[in-house]
Amino acid sequence: MRTVVLNPLLAVAGLLLAPYASAGDEQESNPIDVCTCLWEGSFTEVADSADLIILGAVTEHRGNAADFAIEEVLRGPDWHTYIRVWLKARNYCRPAIEKFPLGSRWVMALQHIETLPDDAFDPLTPNISYGRLNDWVLSSCGGYFLQAHGRTVRGNLVPGTPRWDFDPDMNPVLIDLLRSHLTGSVDVENLKSAAEEDPEARALMLNTRSFLRGQDTLLPDNKAPINSPH
Repeated sequence: MRTVVLNPLLAVAGLLLAPYASAGDEQESNPIDVCTCLWEGSFTEVADSADLIILGAVTEHRGNAADFAIEEVLRGPDWHTYIRVWLKARNYCRPAIEKFPLGSRWVMALQHIETLPDDAFDPLTPNISYGRLNDWVLSSCGGYFLQAHGRTVRGNLVPGTPRWDFDPDMNPVLIDLLRSHLTGSVDVENLKSAAEEDPEARALMLNTRSFLRGQDTLLPDNKAPINSPH
Protein backbone atom coordinates (compact mmCIF):
# COMPACT_ATOMS: atom_id res chain seq x y z
CA MET A 1 0.00 0.00 0.00
CA ARG A 2 1.31 3.42 -0.96
CA THR A 3 1.37 6.05 1.78
CA VAL A 4 0.53 9.63 0.83
CA VAL A 5 2.27 12.29 2.91
CA LEU A 6 0.43 15.62 3.05
CA ASN A 7 2.28 18.89 3.25
CA PRO A 8 1.19 20.26 6.66
CA LEU A 9 1.32 23.87 5.44
CA LEU A 10 -1.04 23.09 2.55
CA ALA A 11 -3.40 21.27 4.87
CA VAL A 12 -3.60 24.21 7.27
CA ALA A 13 -4.15 26.64 4.37
CA GLY A 14 -6.99 24.49 3.08
CA LEU A 15 -8.72 24.54 6.46
CA LEU A 16 -8.38 28.31 6.73
CA LEU A 17 -9.73 29.00 3.25
CA ALA A 18 -12.56 26.48 3.27
CA PRO A 19 -15.17 28.68 5.00
CA TYR A 20 -14.67 31.39 2.38
CA ALA A 21 -14.94 29.23 -0.69
CA SER A 22 -18.56 30.14 -1.41
CA ALA A 23 -18.58 33.66 0.05
CA GLY A 24 -18.60 35.22 -3.41
CA ASP A 25 -21.68 33.25 -4.42
CA GLU A 26 -23.46 34.17 -1.19
CA GLN A 27 -22.88 37.90 -1.66
CA GLU A 28 -23.31 38.08 -5.43
CA SER A 29 -27.02 38.86 -5.57
CA ASN A 30 -27.00 41.52 -2.82
CA PRO A 31 -23.63 43.17 -2.15
CA ILE A 32 -24.81 45.04 0.97
CA ASP A 33 -26.45 42.23 2.89
CA VAL A 34 -26.02 38.55 3.78
CA CYS A 35 -29.65 37.75 3.04
CA THR A 36 -28.86 37.12 -0.68
CA CYS A 37 -32.14 38.52 -2.01
CA LEU A 38 -32.38 39.56 -5.64
CA TRP A 39 -33.00 43.16 -6.64
CA GLU A 40 -36.74 43.67 -7.20
CA GLY A 41 -36.65 47.12 -8.74
CA SER A 42 -36.99 50.82 -8.00
CA PHE A 43 -39.76 52.31 -5.86
CA THR A 44 -42.09 52.68 -8.82
CA GLU A 45 -41.52 49.02 -9.72
CA VAL A 46 -42.21 47.60 -6.26
CA ALA A 47 -44.97 49.97 -5.12
CA ASP A 48 -47.79 47.89 -6.61
CA SER A 49 -46.85 44.91 -4.42
CA ALA A 50 -46.95 46.93 -1.19
CA ASP A 51 -49.74 46.57 1.36
CA LEU A 52 -49.25 50.13 2.63
CA ILE A 53 -47.38 53.20 1.38
CA ILE A 54 -46.93 56.02 3.86
CA LEU A 55 -45.11 59.27 4.48
CA GLY A 56 -44.03 59.31 8.11
CA ALA A 57 -41.42 60.34 10.67
CA VAL A 58 -39.44 58.13 13.07
CA THR A 59 -40.55 58.72 16.67
CA GLU A 60 -38.83 55.89 18.55
CA HIS A 61 -36.49 52.90 18.20
CA ARG A 62 -37.36 49.60 19.88
CA GLY A 63 -34.74 46.94 19.23
CA ASN A 64 -34.85 46.33 15.49
CA ALA A 65 -38.20 48.11 15.14
CA ALA A 66 -38.95 51.78 14.52
CA ASP A 67 -42.18 53.56 15.36
CA PHE A 68 -43.48 56.02 12.78
CA ALA A 69 -45.95 58.85 13.08
CA ILE A 70 -47.88 58.89 9.82
CA GLU A 71 -48.18 62.22 8.03
CA GLU A 72 -50.01 60.81 5.03
CA VAL A 73 -51.17 57.45 3.70
CA LEU A 74 -50.31 57.44 0.01
CA ARG A 75 -51.86 54.03 -0.64
CA GLY A 76 -53.58 51.43 1.51
CA PRO A 77 -55.69 51.45 4.70
CA ASP A 78 -55.86 55.00 6.00
CA TRP A 79 -56.99 54.54 9.61
CA HIS A 80 -53.43 54.26 10.95
CA THR A 81 -51.87 57.14 12.86
CA TYR A 82 -48.80 55.36 14.22
CA ILE A 83 -47.24 52.11 13.00
CA ARG A 84 -44.33 49.92 13.98
CA VAL A 85 -41.95 48.85 11.20
CA TRP A 86 -39.58 45.92 11.73
CA LEU A 87 -36.12 46.24 10.25
CA LYS A 88 -32.84 44.31 10.03
CA ALA A 89 -32.23 41.30 12.28
CA ARG A 90 -30.51 37.97 11.66
CA ASN A 91 -30.46 37.42 7.90
CA TYR A 92 -33.79 39.16 7.22
CA CYS A 93 -33.57 41.20 4.01
CA ARG A 94 -34.32 44.57 5.55
CA PRO A 95 -32.38 47.83 6.00
CA ALA A 96 -30.62 48.45 9.32
CA ILE A 97 -32.43 50.56 11.88
CA GLU A 98 -29.42 52.92 12.04
CA LYS A 99 -30.43 54.16 8.60
CA PHE A 100 -33.59 55.65 10.13
CA PRO A 101 -32.54 58.13 12.84
CA LEU A 102 -35.09 59.68 15.14
CA GLY A 103 -36.93 62.53 13.45
CA SER A 104 -36.05 61.47 9.91
CA ARG A 105 -38.92 61.32 7.43
CA TRP A 106 -39.54 58.63 4.85
CA VAL A 107 -41.89 57.38 2.18
CA MET A 108 -42.03 53.59 2.56
CA ALA A 109 -43.69 50.72 0.71
CA LEU A 110 -44.48 48.19 3.45
CA GLN A 111 -45.64 44.60 3.81
CA HIS A 112 -48.17 43.56 6.44
CA ILE A 113 -47.12 40.82 8.92
CA GLU A 114 -49.93 38.26 8.69
CA THR A 115 -48.06 35.12 9.79
CA LEU A 116 -44.95 34.48 11.88
CA PRO A 117 -42.19 31.89 11.34
CA ASP A 118 -41.54 29.36 14.11
CA ASP A 119 -38.36 31.15 15.21
CA ALA A 120 -39.85 34.65 15.10
CA PHE A 121 -39.16 35.30 18.80
CA ASP A 122 -35.99 34.57 20.76
CA PRO A 123 -36.40 34.96 24.55
CA LEU A 124 -32.67 35.64 24.82
CA THR A 125 -33.05 38.75 22.64
CA PRO A 126 -36.61 39.95 23.27
CA ASN A 127 -36.11 43.29 21.53
CA ILE A 128 -34.74 41.68 18.37
CA SER A 129 -37.21 39.61 16.41
CA TYR A 130 -38.97 39.00 13.12
CA GLY A 131 -41.84 41.24 14.20
CA ARG A 132 -45.36 41.11 15.62
CA LEU A 133 -48.60 40.13 13.94
CA ASN A 134 -50.30 43.10 12.25
CA ASP A 135 -47.14 45.22 12.31
CA TRP A 136 -45.20 46.05 9.16
CA VAL A 137 -41.97 45.00 7.44
CA LEU A 138 -39.68 47.07 5.23
CA SER A 139 -37.62 45.22 2.61
CA SER A 140 -34.13 46.14 1.40
CA CYS A 141 -34.49 44.10 -1.82
CA GLY A 142 -35.57 47.12 -3.87
CA GLY A 143 -36.28 50.82 -3.64
CA TYR A 144 -38.89 50.34 -0.93
CA PHE A 145 -37.95 53.53 0.94
CA LEU A 146 -37.31 57.14 -0.08
CA GLN A 147 -36.01 59.85 2.22
CA ALA A 148 -38.25 62.89 2.54
CA HIS A 149 -36.97 66.46 2.87
CA GLY A 150 -39.74 69.01 3.19
CA ARG A 151 -42.21 68.19 0.41
CA THR A 152 -39.73 66.24 -1.73
CA VAL A 153 -38.24 62.75 -1.78
CA ARG A 154 -35.06 61.21 -3.11
CA GLY A 155 -33.80 57.64 -3.37
CA ASN A 156 -34.07 54.66 -5.71
CA LEU A 157 -37.23 56.03 -7.25
CA VAL A 158 -37.39 55.16 -10.94
CA PRO A 159 -36.22 52.39 -13.30
CA GLY A 160 -32.65 52.92 -14.44
CA THR A 161 -31.37 53.97 -11.02
CA PRO A 162 -28.34 51.77 -10.15
CA ARG A 163 -29.23 48.71 -8.11
CA TRP A 164 -28.58 48.90 -4.36
CA ASP A 165 -28.04 52.67 -4.60
CA PHE A 166 -30.43 54.21 -2.07
CA ASP A 167 -28.99 57.73 -2.28
CA PRO A 168 -28.35 58.36 -5.99
CA ASP A 169 -27.47 61.67 -7.61
CA MET A 170 -30.87 63.03 -8.61
CA ASN A 171 -33.14 66.02 -8.36
CA PRO A 172 -35.49 65.77 -5.37
CA VAL A 173 -38.99 64.92 -6.62
CA LEU A 174 -42.14 66.52 -5.21
CA ILE A 175 -44.24 64.22 -3.05
CA ASP A 176 -47.27 65.67 -4.87
CA LEU A 177 -45.85 64.29 -8.13
CA LEU A 178 -45.17 60.90 -6.56
CA ARG A 179 -48.72 60.83 -5.15
CA SER A 180 -50.08 61.57 -8.63
CA HIS A 181 -48.06 58.68 -10.00
CA LEU A 182 -49.43 56.31 -7.37
CA THR A 183 -52.98 57.32 -8.28
CA GLY A 184 -52.27 56.78 -11.98
CA SER A 185 -52.44 60.37 -13.21
CA VAL A 186 -48.67 60.78 -13.81
CA ASP A 187 -46.61 58.18 -15.66
CA VAL A 188 -43.14 56.99 -14.73
CA GLU A 189 -41.53 58.97 -17.56
CA ASN A 190 -42.65 62.19 -15.90
CA LEU A 191 -41.04 61.04 -12.66
CA LYS A 192 -37.85 60.18 -14.54
CA SER A 193 -37.73 63.64 -16.08
CA ALA A 194 -38.27 65.27 -12.71
CA ALA A 195 -35.53 63.16 -11.09
CA GLU A 196 -32.89 63.68 -13.78
CA GLU A 197 -30.05 65.94 -12.76
CA ASP A 198 -29.06 68.64 -15.21
CA PRO A 199 -25.23 68.38 -15.26
CA GLU A 200 -24.87 71.97 -16.48
CA ALA A 201 -27.09 73.32 -13.71
CA ARG A 202 -25.21 71.27 -11.13
CA ALA A 203 -21.83 72.51 -12.40
CA LEU A 204 -23.12 76.09 -12.27
CA MET A 205 -24.32 75.61 -8.68
CA LEU A 206 -20.99 74.15 -7.58
CA ASN A 207 -19.03 76.90 -9.32
CA THR A 208 -21.22 79.56 -7.72
CA ARG A 209 -20.76 78.10 -4.24
CA SER A 210 -17.00 77.87 -4.84
CA PHE A 211 -16.92 81.52 -5.91
CA LEU A 212 -18.90 82.60 -2.82
CA ARG A 213 -16.89 80.50 -0.37
CA GLY A 214 -15.84 82.69 2.51
CA GLN A 215 -18.73 85.07 1.91
CA ASP A 216 -21.04 83.27 4.32
CA THR A 217 -23.64 86.01 4.39
CA LEU A 218 -24.39 85.34 0.73
CA LEU A 219 -24.76 81.58 1.11
CA PRO A 220 -28.01 79.89 2.22
CA ASP A 221 -28.23 78.90 5.87
CA ASN A 222 -27.16 75.24 6.05
CA LYS A 223 -27.88 74.90 9.75
CA ALA A 224 -31.60 74.21 9.28
CA PRO A 225 -32.71 70.67 10.24
CA ILE A 226 -32.08 68.23 7.42
CA ASN A 227 -35.59 66.80 7.57
CA SER A 228 -37.49 69.97 8.38
CA PRO A 229 -41.03 69.53 7.05
CA HIS A 230 -41.01 73.10 5.71
